[in-house]
Amino acid sequence: MAYTPVWFMRQAGRSLPEYRRLRGDEGLLDSLRKPDLAVEVTLQPVRRYGVDAAIVFSDIVVPAAATGFGVDIKAGVGPVVDRPFRSAADLDRIRPFQVDQDAPWLIETVSILASELSVPLIGFAGAPFTVASYLIEGRSSRDYVRTKTLMTTDTETWDALLERLGDQAIASGEAQVRAGAQAIQLFDSWAGALDPDSYRRHVLPATRKVLRALSGLAVPLIYFGVGTGELLGMLPEAGVDVVGVDWRVPLPTAWERTGAKAALQGNLDPALCAAGWEATKPAALRILRQARDAGIEGHVFNLGHGVLPDTDPDVLARLVDLVHEFDR
Repeated sequence: MAYTPVWFMRQAGRSLPEYRRLRGDEGLLDSLRKPDLAVEVTLQPVRRYGVDAAIVFSDIVVPAAATGFGVDIKAGVGPVVDRPFRSAADLDRIRPFQVDQDAPWLIETVSILASELSVPLIGFAGAPFTVASYLIEGRSSRDYVRTKTLMTTDTETWDALLERLGDQAIASGEAQVRAGAQAIQLFDSWAGALDPDSYRRHVLPATRKVLRALSGLAVPLIYFGVGTGELLGMLPEAGVDVVGVDWRVPLPTAWERTGAKAALQGNLDPALCAAGWEATKPAALRILRQARDAGIEGHVFNLGHGVLPDTDPDVLARLVDLVHEFDR
């Protein structure tokens, strides 16, 4: 490829007027169960922006929701759980994710996209820690007190929980690749809430198991988390091909911390895109120059987290053009 590839996390969805018209007031999980709708939402940013990859329109809590744990996704809130995980007795509520039976619509969506797309399709799954945090806290959290309490005071239950959630992630990732996904991103959005010792002891083993299982699929594996700057040195150990970097860590620093053992993805602050083109352009050029000057191999331009809902789509379209023209 003669230029730096670019795609955006949450490129499909809330910032696009055509998405809002299509979905209306329908709940997210209900929308995901309609392959025709999910396919169209996935394709919208590819058409509008000319990005170099599509990411399937789905959510990291799909396995938990589809297997009956009692998860919903509320607009403006995110995943919510009506009866959160509290003790070892709740382990029985987490059963294996049999994708062909529990979520056949996901397989159908990926299959259709694989046949229609002219760019690679990225599938994804939720990393065990982040999914566990939603199931335990009941919704997004600022301090993850319940999660950290279980993790440090009942390690047997914690390990069993992550084992089961990891198996669900493996099943989801494998099914998506079999259906035609050409890469898998493992979202560990809230791993940055942990200190390095806690991550290494309580989270890395389960993460490594998922990535090692998926590595047998022979597709690139991407790992992304927010606030993971102090964890970057451990991530190549988990077996990833690409490490997603948020906006807090300069790419040359991330390249050094990862020991240049994985490609890097990132890392423009999504708030700058929402602020407009005058804020976006200089920051994007700085990232591109840093990656070039540091000799980073395999840089994929992206945001440091997902597209914010009030972002002007025209800013993202101009950003794609800027990235594509930079190396030319």
